[in-house]
Amino acid sequence: MSTFALAGGSFVREHLRARLTLAMLVLIPVFFVVIFASVLGQFAKALGGTMAGEATSAISAGWAAAFLCGALAFFQVSSSRGADRRLAAAGLGALHVALARIAAAIVLGIVVSAVAFLTLLVRSGIAHPAHAAAAILAFALVYVGVGALIGSLVAGPLEGSLLVVLVFAVDVFSGPSMTSSGGVLSYGPSRDAATLLIAAGTGHGSPGGDWLAVAASVLVALTVALGAFWLAARSRA
Repeated sequence: MSTFALAGGSFVREHLRARLTLAMLVLIPVFFVVIFASVLGQFAKALGGTMAGEATSAISAGWAAAFLCGALAFFQVSSSRGADRRLAAAGLGALHVALARIAAAIVLGIVVSAVAFLTLLVRSGIAHPAHAAAAILAFALVYVGVGALIGSLVAGPLEGSLLVVLVFAVDVFSGPSMTSSGGVLSYGPSRDAATLLIAAGTGHGSPGGDWLAVAASVLVALTVALGAFWLAARSRA
């Protein structure tokens, strides 16, 4: 257990000790909530959607958490395969390495979500802060699954990071209240979390079914991420 905790802690420090990562943890939420929110409202209007006002500020905090966690999870998988395999072969085992990775990803998701939530709170406030905080965390954890899955499928850092951005962009501009049209693209990975966050931003409550849907999407995403970390840590011999 102590070895597992040490591994998980080292995975968290691996990201947080980088000055650029720490800077991005502050700058990206500020950019999304302060600047991207107004742009998002303009795009929604152009696409025939109804996103506006407090809803754009709220959901922009979710997108900030999603973008950061998706990128961090991708690089956790793509850049650490060799190290993870050596840890597994040294006695920790692929499953324990994967569990340490997912624990680290959840901790990073909480940190990222807290920064995004505080940025939103300072910038514009929120009608239902507890609901908003939970929805932002859901965004982060869903994108842990997205980033880890892409990292397990695409080895190249450039190609993989661009694919993360592509999934993110499609998800943003096909989300709830962003467009008047439906279709397959309107059911992106963050759709349930976005519905909750929009409701929290506009001062509305959410029915229990919406919370269950978000919990299910987070569980699926974390299961996918765990599988991706496990595959990355397995020996290919």
